[in-house]
Amino acid sequence: MSFTNPTLITFVIYIAAMVLIGFAAYRSTENLSDYILGGRSLGSFVTALSAGASDMSGWLLMGLPGALFVSGVSESWIAIGLIVGAYLNWLFVAGRLRVHTEHNGNALTLPDYFSHRFDDGSRVLRIVSGLVILVFFTIYCASGIVAGARLFESTFGMSYDTALWAGAAATIAYTFVGGFLAVSWTDTVQASLMIFALILTPVVVMMACGGIDPTLLAIQAKNPENFNLFKGTSFVGIVSLMAWGLGYFGQPHILARFMAVDSVKSIANARRISMTWMIACLAGACLVGFFGIAYFATHPEHAAAVAENPERVFIELAKILFNPWVAGVLLSAILAAVMSTLSCQLLVCSSALTEDFYKPFFRPNAKDKELVWVGRAMVMLVALIAIALATNPNNRVLGLVSYAWAGFGAAFGPLVLLSVLWKGMTRNGALAGIVVGALTVIVWKQFGWLGLYEIIPGFVFSAIAIVVFSLTGPKPSASMVKRFERADREHAAA
Repeated sequence: MSFTNPTLITFVIYIAAMVLIGFAAYRSTENLSDYILGGRSLGSFVTALSAGASDMSGWLLMGLPGALFVSGVSESWIAIGLIVGAYLNWLFVAGRLRVHTEHNGNALTLPDYFSHRFDDGSRVLRIVSGLVILVFFTIYCASGIVAGARLFESTFGMSYDTALWAGAAATIAYTFVGGFLAVSWTDTVQASLMIFALILTPVVVMMACGGIDPTLLAIQAKNPENFNLFKGTSFVGIVSLMAWGLGYFGQPHILARFMAVDSVKSIANARRISMTWMIACLAGACLVGFFGIAYFATHPEHAAAVAENPERVFIELAKILFNPWVAGVLLSAILAAVMSTLSCQLLVCSSALTEDFYKPFFRPNAKDKELVWVGRAMVMLVALIAIALATNPNNRVLGLVSYAWAGFGAAFGPLVLLSVLWKGMTRNGALAGIVVGALTVIVWKQFGWLGLYEIIPGFVFSAIAIVVFSLTGPKPSASMVKRFERADREHAAA
């Protein structure tokens, strides 16, 4: 690996810029609220792009194009489901969660919010929700590290073991130093880079194939079924792909952006920016994989790498079709996608360990400076565990993401949604929802009943458990109802 390699130089410059942003954020981080939630100071633009970038991890430039490359447009159902789910999350949850977390103990984390929202003096709800975050986010972090390792492995010819550490090091560095502000500011840069790469690349691939008509004809010649939206699908299969959208209601790293926005009034504008960015990125990712079918069908001499691993389709197209300096920028977009999601996942895990375990159970009177440094130590701990989980070179990015996404969507999705919409919900209902949702996902994943994505039964059973246990157990206290109504009025007036 030459140190004069333009792609390597581009990567180094990009990574250095992200770490510098981390140190700039360090200067603005004075207490635990700043480290965990940025002091609730994000404007609509940063909120929008940060929410989008933290959502769209390495699977956007690797897993999704790879799926389209293998199966054609029938794999785009997942993108449709995500767009619908994200829009509904912005519409029904974003503003309400911002207000409700402030009215319930000015909560900085989801477990903190659940604990205050349901007057849980026993702390059981805090412990259980914190454990769910740690289990599923560690798996999610591992998926980001795998994606980064694949990028460094295929771009620089590194061994997989070396690539694991190279891909994770920079993200750990700026998250460790700068906390939430570093994560949000870098997310904004990374989101801009991702949309640039995903708009430019399919256009260049199409031109390399001779234009739109030759590209479509080559795809059809490869397999006419590539244009069939229902190819190889069933009702259960389509529902399973669309059901990815359900996951948005329960993703802590996305919900944290809603909690951190400076005002409820910023939500509407943030929603418009975020959805525009998301639709453009998903469409671009789908076209990269789809047009990649045509390119590698007409250039079989370049197809060996994607035949071995279809998730490398974007990487290979960037390396083949672009000047090495431009390719370096485009490949940095994958690193951006990986870093943006991994960083906020590390931070949410760190927040859960610090705010929901260390502070209440071990050091209730700890000063902010101590808690910030404990948070940084927890970033390192979770990162090391995730790297250990990612050491299997046979891991696939989309497979790891789908499991973690389902776990959060089922355990927290119905809970978050109903907690901001229904004042009759109780602590017992919340606890039942988390346990039933998480266990359903774990069990269903093992047996794969009906070929149905585990988030669907998990979400449904969790919602049923919440309603049943809330209606059959003790009623919500007067203070719970009063706080809910006060928050609800504030949201309606915004």
